Amino acid sequence: MRRAPPTAAAFLPSTLTLPTLRNAAASCTGCDLYKNATQTVFGEEPARATLLLVGEQPGDQEDVAGHPFVGPAGRVLDKALKEAGIARNQVYVTNAVKHFKWEPQGKRRKHKKPSAAEVAACRPWLEAEIQVLAPRAVLCLGVTAAQSVFGKSVRLHELRGRRLNTPMTQAVLVTTHPSAILRGPDPAQREEDYRRFIEDLRRTAEYLHQPPAGEMLHKPTYPSRQR
Repeated sequence: MRRAPPTAAAFLPSTLTLPTLRNAAASCTGCDLYKNATQTVFGEEPARATLLLVGEQPGDQEDVAGHPFVGPAGRVLDKALKEAGIARNQVYVTNAVKHFKWEPQGKRRKHKKPSAAEVAACRPWLEAEIQVLAPRAVLCLGVTAAQSVFGKSVRLHELRGRRLNTPMTQAVLVTTHPSAILRGPDPAQREEDYRRFIEDLRRTAEYLHQPPAGEMLHKPTYPSRQR
């Protein structure tokens, strides 16, 4: 008999609000990642944010602190948001996967990319966050975040610079993850990656300042949303 794929759907509360979601996610065992993580790292308010940022997963510092984007990548994000004219405290930040996946590297915990099955298992939490917040735009930081939002494997370079519509939400934009900038092979490459990142953030800010009526969106082909 084929085993059902892991999912967090059974852990969703009957009443969807950010507090009830956060409380329910704290005890989620929908996939095995919770076993080696310190805690669930859920998204953070404001509850009336018009922009929702989705990263991949919490890192080592986020896992310890219990807050998203408080490590090195978070500092890059904070700096870039400021340069792009977007207030961090007006943006809801979360991750596609809510537990830190890692492997030992000496005394360190080395980040390990979540699998497609783990991303899919955690997707109900992101769906619920977007449903509750109803943000005007969702900005995916990296391929894993985009994979969760689009519900399929994607290529960043094919989606970057476009505004798209998905079953999960309208007006989705895609950019790189701040940690990818930090991993650049040399200072020149990191500077170029950071410049492009700010351009993407500014493009997002420009969209948020446009009137909502009459928006023309690209509509890619993707699988229908399953329940």
